[in-house]
Amino acid sequence: MSEPLEVLSHPVLAGAAHGFLGRRGGVSTGLHAGLNVSYSEDDGAHTSENRRRAGEAVLPGARLLTCYQIHSPDVVTVTAPWADADRPKADALVTDRTGLLLGVLTADCAPVLFHDPEARVIGAAHAGWKGAIGGVTDRTIEAMEALGADRARIAAVVGPCIAQKSYEVDAAFEARFSSEDPDNARFFKAGRAGHGWFDLEGYVAARLAGFGVGTVMMLGEDTYSQPERFYSFRRSTHAGEAGYGRQISLIGLS
Repeated sequence: MSEPLEVLSHPVLAGAAHGFLGRRGGVSTGLHAGLNVSYSEDDGAHTSENRRRAGEAVLPGARLLTCYQIHSPDVVTVTAPWADADRPKADALVTDRTGLLLGVLTADCAPVLFHDPEARVIGAAHAGWKGAIGGVTDRTIEAMEALGADRARIAAVVGPCIAQKSYEVDAAFEARFSSEDPDNARFFKAGRAGHGWFDLEGYVAARLAGFGVGTVMMLGEDTYSQPERFYSFRRSTHAGEAGYGRQISLIGLS
């Protein structure tokens, strides 16, 4: 018998069915052991079952939809479901329709879930550093507003992602952010020569707040340092492993 799924939630999103899931409670084995939801490396039957379990844990009976993620600022407004094989290339989804479960996959990148309870509009974004600096959260908010949301009413929660203590970057990486905005220096802590430590979670949260989101929260869960709970691309890379899994974050309207 597999262990139960771990579904993290936050009270500011209580008006929508939602959950940030990790690796516990799935059927995948080996390097991907647990609730791996990516088809790219795993047995397809295992991935499909893991996705089914994740969806049923958050909003039973809903249609789970994800994108083919490309580290972009692109957002899809969902009006009808699609087949997994036809999923669009994008990194965020928004909708005002019931019975649809929006999902983003991560393995160190930051998942962000959004909800405007008055307009009943939701969103989910995959914010790695490329998407974050490229404006994926900004574009998600704009797409929600096109459906009637108001950014001042939106609650956004940044889910499990790589923490600053685990995210060493080089000087060129830091320079990219500093050239975008000198104030971004606050998200970097000095490290060994030519390197620093980047606060992805803090950057994404600040970007949300700076764009006018009314309520911004962070779960503060480090994917890298908790191998029993989360998949981590960087941890797997450092370990020289041949692959890595991905967890899913979900939000839907009932």
